Amino acid sequence: MVNRSLEELEAERAGLYGQLAATGDFRRGSVSENYRRCGKPNCACALPGHPGHGPRQLWTRTGPGGKRRGRQLAAIEVEKVRAELDAYARFASLTEAIVEVNEAICEARPVTAVPAAGSPPGAGLLEDPAATDGEKGGS
Repeated sequence: MVNRSLEELEAERAGLYGQLAATGDFRRGSVSENYRRCGKPNCACALPGHPGHGPRQLWTRTGPGGKRRGRQLAAIEVEKVRAELDAYARFASLTEAIVEVNEAICEARPVTAVPAAGSPPGAGLLEDPAATDGEKGGS
């Protein structure tokens, strides 16, 4: 990994925030194409080999408590919902990138904390990260 300066990292973060602001409308879930049988014994869908009524476009997502929820989409809604799902994928990717660059900024930013009054000796001071390579324990 190439070491980047704090200024480069902050510029990258600002760019990611700009992309995030431009994400627009988004939603989680997926769209699937489904066929169903109506249950009427004299309907064509009851015949062997008939796929059923459809295609229906169904938007599904996980709601509170992990419960799956779905809603049938009108034909006019399908492309709009698919675009919003694509925007969610961009949103999720950008937020992951923002977390990564923020972690790098936190690591690159020098420690400037002043121990609060009454803190134990050494509070606010860190070990030399190069000495431990950031890992606990040792060999």
